[in-house]
Amino acid sequence: MMAILSDQEFLRYDRQISLKGFDIDGQERLKQSSALIIGLGGLGCSAAQYLAASGIGQLTLVDFDTVSLSNLHRQILHTEQSINQHKVDSAAQALKQINPSIQLQTLASALDDDALAVQLQKQSIVLDCSDNLATREQINRLCYQYKVPLVSGAAIRMEGLLSTFIYQDNQPCYHCLSQLFGQDHLTCAESGVMSPLVGMIGAMQAMEAIKVLTQFGKPLIGRLLTVDAMTMQFTEIKFNPLPHCPICSHA
Repeated sequence: MMAILSDQEFLRYDRQISLKGFDIDGQERLKQSSALIIGLGGLGCSAAQYLAASGIGQLTLVDFDTVSLSNLHRQILHTEQSINQHKVDSAAQALKQINPSIQLQTLASALDDDALAVQLQKQSIVLDCSDNLATREQINRLCYQYKVPLVSGAAIRMEGLLSTFIYQDNQPCYHCLSQLFGQDHLTCAESGVMSPLVGMIGAMQAMEAIKVLTQFGKPLIGRLLTVDAMTMQFTEIKFNPLPHCPICSHA
């Protein structure tokens, strides 16, 4: 059943509702949607605030970590008062200030396969804002199993990556993409990252999620968007399913 917008919501989201092709139907689809955000660091903070501000109905926030001083230059939902607090709790407090009407659930722990499977069956979409390959591969494997759309973003140094997966026939999964880059995956702690870059990629993850949830526009399916912030160059790379992918291949 479609979620009905209140008079206050019509006013609040007027600039989105005015978009040709989005309209009231798009805003109502967004209101009845739920998103699972895994990782409330730089990417997750940016993605979460834009989904909350845009009027998504529910967000589930997952992160086992606590806020430290070195997080604050890029993880913009957290403040100095948040230090040593769980990131999901700090983020939830900030998101409620942005939009008090959204529903929020917080999980301050890493999710094993069983726990993640339980969450996926409640969600309309997943945003992978994690910072390690093992977690990314776990998310992809289970999203494929339950056919829950996934928006994957990454940022390090001055470089960002973004792609979207909806797990239809003859479409690649995240594992098909990750195998193109080999096994060397650095972290921000090892190589550094520029603050606005994670904001850019996180905001674009929110944009991709909104497009998938509301069937508005053309998501990055089978396409990888790379961002070189040093030269502000955006490049699109098309990629195909791996013939013998252990996740999505039927060979």
